[in-house]
Amino acid sequence: MPTLGLVNIGALATGVLAAPRAEVEAILVENGRITAIGAASRTGAGSADVVVDCLGTTVIPGLIDSHCHVVLGDYTPRQKTVDFLDSYVHGGITSVVSAGEGVHAPGRPHDAAASKALAIAAAKCFEHFHPNGMKVNAGSVVLEPGLTDEDFAEMAKHGVRHAKYGFGGYAQPRDGEPEVRRAQKHGLCVMSHSGGTSIPGSSPISHDVLLHLRPDVCGHVNGGTTSLDEVGIDQIIRETEMALQVVQAGNLRSALYIVKRAREAGALARVCVASDTPTGTGVMPMGVMKSVCELASLGDLPPEVVIALATGSNARAFRLAAGTGTIAVGAPADLVVCDAPSASLASDALAAIARGDIPGISGVIIDGQVRVGRSRNTPLAKCLATFRGVSVAGAGH
Repeated sequence: MPTLGLVNIGALATGVLAAPRAEVEAILVENGRITAIGAASRTGAGSADVVVDCLGTTVIPGLIDSHCHVVLGDYTPRQKTVDFLDSYVHGGITSVVSAGEGVHAPGRPHDAAASKALAIAAAKCFEHFHPNGMKVNAGSVVLEPGLTDEDFAEMAKHGVRHAKYGFGGYAQPRDGEPEVRRAQKHGLCVMSHSGGTSIPGSSPISHDVLLHLRPDVCGHVNGGTTSLDEVGIDQIIRETEMALQVVQAGNLRSALYIVKRAREAGALARVCVASDTPTGTGVMPMGVMKSVCELASLGDLPPEVVIALATGSNARAFRLAAGTGTIAVGAPADLVVCDAPSASLASDALAAIARGDIPGISGVIIDGQVRVGRSRNTPLAKCLATFRGVSVAGAGH
């Protein structure tokens, strides 16, 4: 596999909440992982097989959409759209986490056997299918009555790592607590629907139900699309350790409230950012980046901090592979090169995000391979990275 070097980096967001920004000139990538960070002379990045000259622009970790409604293949039945995951890569998203393939599968079955089979099939299919290089963490089982310890053991054996609660055939939302516990017992990360109903077959899930169920993640806690009430949000922040997922498809006012209250409680590390698309809101390649800009510009948070919530914090909450969502030695080389959009008053991508301007992307790298040059979805960047040793559509012009 060719080595990759990034040189002339102007600003860098690490994806690590505790140290979200670093002064770095160059990055060297070997065999898909970051092997050196620092000065160009020390890293040897300029002598790599493929060199990305960032020309003083910004590098951030690839964004992670931890609430993406995949089913099978690069197709969304809800919006009848093909190649949406490929398009999300052009939005700087290098990894997604399935919110349960069964949620939007046409003719979705509600029996335990079918739910298990669909999760295993999705996990195995997306293990080998990477649209435009994207990492799809699929095989999120929709919890249904009757799933046994043996079922969860079999799913875990075949690569199912996540579970979704809130769309199963339960008479009352509280009734799924046994399946939530079994999933957790077998190492699955359980995300629960929260707030009002989103599609036929789902149930509203209040903060009282969430306190009873105790999932690992409160999915779209700011609404998908209707948010939990503020008293309930405060109680969840105060009385639990559950991750708090805020999404683009939810309520912006609520998202800002959650971030504010989490920060006041010293619990900002529990917040993660996702899109909750494709849904009725639509296909949104820029969904995660748009939320990053909104939370930074309206939520009084430094842009590099919000980027960490959309990268490293997502990886931690959903137990993705070590290093995912961060720029560090040993981490997967999932990187985005970006700059302020051409018409922005900002001087670089981070300043643009702080103003609420979506940055222009001029390079997306996944596992050390350049997948996108100039993005077809973002505004034109003020300065476009150039590439040596690889042909990239739209690069440098």
